[in-house]
Amino acid sequence: MMGHKDEALKFGGKEFTSRLIIGSSKYPDPAIMQKAWEASGAEIITVAIRRMNLATGGSLLDYIDLSRYTLLPNTAGCYTGEEAVKTSFIAREMGLSDMIKLEVIGDEKTLFPDTAALVEATKILVKEGFIVLPYTNDDPIVAKKLEDVGAAAVMPLGAPIGSGAGIRNPYNIRIIQETVRVPVIVDAGVGTASDAAVAMELGCDGVLMNTGIAMAKDPVAMATAMRYAVEAGRLAYRAGRIPKKLYASASTPLEGMPELL
Repeated sequence: MMGHKDEALKFGGKEFTSRLIIGSSKYPDPAIMQKAWEASGAEIITVAIRRMNLATGGSLLDYIDLSRYTLLPNTAGCYTGEEAVKTSFIAREMGLSDMIKLEVIGDEKTLFPDTAALVEATKILVKEGFIVLPYTNDDPIVAKKLEDVGAAAVMPLGAPIGSGAGIRNPYNIRIIQETVRVPVIVDAGVGTASDAAVAMELGCDGVLMNTGIAMAKDPVAMATAMRYAVEAGRLAYRAGRIPKKLYASASTPLEGMPELL
């Protein structure tokens, strides 16, 4: 019988016990943010490079215990590949990390990624020694192209950023898993614990979320719920669900039962 002990989440030569990656924006205040991080059990915190106030003090980094958490800088707010590449280099020059969550936004209204620019930026950054985790749409073809140019993981959206709509296209997520060999981490759209559980039950390697926790009525309680949902969904995936059937199937079949009369 399979034990509960799971292998670590691995990418870029690093290993992580938690499969939940958590964001660092939109929280009511820094104290709640820190408590939510703690409650989530996450080991990786993603921060937007363009929104960090590194020059004038009061930086977000003041609240992150770097001996405990791995920093994942992201290029949120970049609308061209060139801008995203430049921002990634700024992060490395500041000593933040060689690991980058790469975002190249193609549309201001939907925040969907510019996939052509994303692939090219990934290729450039990988050649420069970065560990690149690109945020992409739920397109298996794009996911494969990202893997081919050296992405350490692919991060398809479950739904538009901040929408809380859940996993809108589980079938494409499953196809992506069959198409690539690198970890698949759902990024964007998770609104509540059941969304996170669904992503993990599909076999995803992890979930990244920010708004669903930070803007909940009780971010700390939601972070706790998300932690358990990710763990439960992963365990259910590994346990192997029963096949879905159209008609009933008796829990206690009559075949093989002794006659009582």
